[in-house]
Amino acid sequence: MALDSNTNLAARPVKEVYAVSRLVREARGVLEGSFPLLWVEGEISNLAMPGSGHIYFTLKDEAAQVRCAMFRNRNRQLRFIPENGMQVLLRVRVTLYEGRGEFQLVVEHMEEAGSGALQRAYEALKHRLSEEGLFDQKFKKELPDIPTAIGVVSSPDGAAVHDIITVLNRRFPAAKVILYPVAVQGTDSAQQIAQAIFLADQRQECDLLIISRGGGSLEDLWSFNEEQVARAIFACELPIISAVGHEVDFTIADFVADVRAPTPSAAAEIAVPDTADWLVKINNYRQRLAELLIAYLKNERRHFNYLQQRLLSPQTKIEQQQQRLDRLQQQFQRAYRQLINDKRHQLDHWSVRLKHPQQKIETQHYKIASLNDRLQQSIQNKIDNIRSNLSQQIRTLAAVSPLNTLERGYSITTESESGSVLRNVANIELGQHINVRLQQGQLRCEVKEVKHD
Repeated sequence: MALDSNTNLAARPVKEVYAVSRLVREARGVLEGSFPLLWVEGEISNLAMPGSGHIYFTLKDEAAQVRCAMFRNRNRQLRFIPENGMQVLLRVRVTLYEGRGEFQLVVEHMEEAGSGALQRAYEALKHRLSEEGLFDQKFKKELPDIPTAIGVVSSPDGAAVHDIITVLNRRFPAAKVILYPVAVQGTDSAQQIAQAIFLADQRQECDLLIISRGGGSLEDLWSFNEEQVARAIFACELPIISAVGHEVDFTIADFVADVRAPTPSAAAEIAVPDTADWLVKINNYRQRLAELLIAYLKNERRHFNYLQQRLLSPQTKIEQQQQRLDRLQQQFQRAYRQLINDKRHQLDHWSVRLKHPQQKIETQHYKIASLNDRLQQSIQNKIDNIRSNLSQQIRTLAAVSPLNTLERGYSITTESESGSVLRNVANIELGQHINVRLQQGQLRCEVKEVKHD
């Protein structure tokens, strides 16, 4: 009997027994391998947000519910605070929580359900316009350095306009602000914004445009994601700054515009320079100009002193002119005597040939006398002109001559060795020898005392 019993036991199949942890682990592998990342929509309930930073809740609809977990590294990107009863759209991984054996969803991304369709439309339009080249950097226009007029396309009642005007008045009050009032939210707001951009571009009454509104949800900002607004910005010849929403908000208008500002206030700061900075620059330029002018005057003064040293003394110039006048007088006198002698020789010659006819002699005497008078008069006129020119030059030289200064009781002080003129007591040392030139004579002196006035 014992042998039969052992034989029967050996013939029975061995049962494979799973541990609970193995079963849950393998079930988790099956679930995670069967479902890729997917989108699921539902209502939040049983929301828990412990101090660890993770978020736990139940996602439900009319017929079922499932546990969900969103870990801290993912919920940092949330742009809203989840609440019970909120309808959300989730991008999730399907998994199994081994600790409890519970089926759950691990949330990678969460957004409000109403914005999901808009987000997909936003991404589709963004991709299409990017493919067309509307975002290319080569089409971006430079902003003017100093705009005289700034156009603002926004709601006249919004805080964005107030912020822009406040910053412009503080930074650059000289700039004129032209408001193109539009609705920034609503059914026809996109059309109004596009028409305002076209109107500003057509009028050309401002140097650049700021398109702006305050923050809001994706639905609130949707007017600035419309294709007609994007194409109006791209076609506008004026430089455009887009300042829509808060710093984390990005619209299609931001990508098409020439410059994107994180806030309306930042757009105003980008649009105009800071008056205080420009005043500092102007003062620096003024100081630099003054320094250049002083350097130029010093250089011209050195050049003047050099020319002054090369200029001959007026007395020497007068003496040279007197010598020249004496030489000219001697030349005229010699020429005069030579001319008289030549005429006398001619007279003698003709007298001999004509055997001294009385009438011809008298005629020749008359001619000689007339020529002599004319010659004398010509010589005297020439001498008078030369004397007149010489007198004028003497008066001109005398007007700038230091000798006139000496005649009024002044003196000229120079260094004994170099002969340079002394103008400042700072260049003189005690015991130094100097020369003092007076109207009559010179003095050689030794410095006993120096006084600084």
